[in-house]
Amino acid sequence: MTEHTDAQAVADYLAEHPEFFEDNPELTASLKLSSALGGRTISLQDRQVEVLREKIRQLELKLSNLMRIAKDNDAIIANFHQWTLQLWRSQDANDLGEAVAETLKEAFDLPEATLRLWEHCTDAGDARAFADQLKAPYCGAASGKPGLAWLSNATAMQSAALIPLRKPDSEQSIGLLVLASSDAQRFSSDMATDVLSRIGETASAVLEGLVG
Repeated sequence: MTEHTDAQAVADYLAEHPEFFEDNPELTASLKLSSALGGRTISLQDRQVEVLREKIRQLELKLSNLMRIAKDNDAIIANFHQWTLQLWRSQDANDLGEAVAETLKEAFDLPEATLRLWEHCTDAGDARAFADQLKAPYCGAASGKPGLAWLSNATAMQSAALIPLRKPDSEQSIGLLVLASSDAQRFSSDMATDVLSRIGETASAVLEGLVG
């Protein structure tokens, strides 16, 4: 019988008889195993404690990460709610487009935000074609992206979110919302765009009446 077969037979036996070590407690204390920490030799009991501690550590890390995500989500929801309230109070403003951008800047603490509706835009350039082909908001580097030239301090912006504005069930854009930050990670290319999509839908609904 080979060494591998012997080891497998032992493993199979222990799997079929989980009470083995309870019936033979002296073995639990006398068996020696190599530890993953420093390569020292420890008892089976100590090894089990190590394994349990590592599992607990991993669970604590996962819990900490989930709590951080939950906290971030709570902040996003609060900011979105604050924005919609501010936007609602701005309904009598002469320039709804400016109101959308300014309330977004305030609610989400953004240094730059602006938008253009194509019917009222004389410098759309490549921005309209870019918005039409977007299936979801763009997040990533700001440099060279359409619409960034509309910002007052475009050269200082390192990341941006470009959100197409559309009427319901339409693939053609009616405008483009531009959010930007000097923080390169504020709108990173790997971030989720669900909230940005909701912002685009809300802004589109508010501004739809300005588009023929």
